[in-house]
Amino acid sequence: MNNVQPGPTATDMNPSDGPQSEIIKNLLPVKRFGTDDEIASLVAYLTSPEAGFVTGASLTIDGGYLA
Repeated sequence: MNNVQPGPTATDMNPSDGPQSEIIKNLLPVKRFGTDDEIASLVAYLTSPEAGFVTGASLTIDGGYLA
């Protein structure tokens, strides 16, 4: 089993133009929120045959927030 750990991601409940968004964006090296497509792409990879040897991993996709 693998674990996907998304960082700040633009959603209806967490819009990229919300009240705290500029503060959060300034903490990110990429200076933007992630998209649901970017998170979904990582999940799609993990469910594909190409990731068959990836097990027990915690994968952070956060635009460098924790870097």
